Amino acid sequence: MSSHPFLSIVIPVFNEKENLDELMRRCLETCSTIGKPFEIILIDDGSTDGSYDQIEDMAKRHRGKLVGVILNRNYGQHAAVMAGLSAARGELIVTLDADLQNPPEEIPRIVEQLLQGNDVVGTVRTPRCDTIFRRLASYIVNRAAQRATGVRMRDYGCMLRGYRRPVVDAMLKCHERSAFVPVLANSFARQTTEIEVKHQERAVGQSKYGLWKLVNLQFDMLTGMTTFPLRLLSIVGTIISALGVGFGIFLFIMRYIYGPEWAAQGVFTLFAILFIFVGAQFVGMGLLGEYIGRIYHDVRARPRYFVEKVVGRDDTI
Repeated sequence: MSSHPFLSIVIPVFNEKENLDELMRRCLETCSTIGKPFEIILIDDGSTDGSYDQIEDMAKRHRGKLVGVILNRNYGQHAAVMAGLSAARGELIVTLDADLQNPPEEIPRIVEQLLQGNDVVGTVRTPRCDTIFRRLASYIVNRAAQRATGVRMRDYGCMLRGYRRPVVDAMLKCHERSAFVPVLANSFARQTTEIEVKHQERAVGQSKYGLWKLVNLQFDMLTGMTTFPLRLLSIVGTIISALGVGFGIFLFIMRYIYGPEWAAQGVFTLFAILFIFVGAQFVGMGLLGEYIGRIYHDVRARPRYFVEKVVGRDDTI
């Protein structure tokens, strides 16, 4: 096999031991049909179910086609993907989840779109086999990403995506810790497209995105790619101030007409106004804190991840 493969498949893995054999069988069969040199990169993101040992064993059995990148602990899906992109050597790179909800058999269609000159190929899961809550979260992510990048893709949450080498090289030069890979890629892409791909129910295992992780993802997306919330604070503050002035004028007129007894001497009205402003201040402080926290993490310039070992390759990344 060539030392510089044409195609790299990057797959983050976190506690997917039950899926790995089937995943690798289907990936190897699919990539073999493309007729170009390829490599499959599995990134173990701190698994605790034995995925680490299984990846190491498969990398030894399929040396030259399968590379295992072992992280020393769990850093999150997108950090793991960035570790895989750093290890990838192909001119075309396709990312894929390890849960088999997106079939590896869709990879040739993505490669075909990349060969047509697209810098980024996104995918839309059809039909979507997720809960209503997951769909709602994806809708919020997609709208925020569209506003931030100006690229009208419908499904930023699907990890089955294709990238050309120049876009990957540009992403690797970025050092922010909370990089959201599809959004980051689109910020460097000149030509993008999106195709529909199959989506299946998870056969084994459970989704790694619970409620709290989804909430964290929303904050990462919102504060990691746009300053719109800060601008929104100014708009909301202006509206609240205007409403406060209008309400004050209304109270003055009504007290003049009906007397101070009309609103219990104005005590409850003052409390209501106070609560509105206190609530708005806490929301504003929370959002500012998110941005300040990001500045703190980025200024420290710590690595996104730490690679403990690379298996299946004669040299290190």
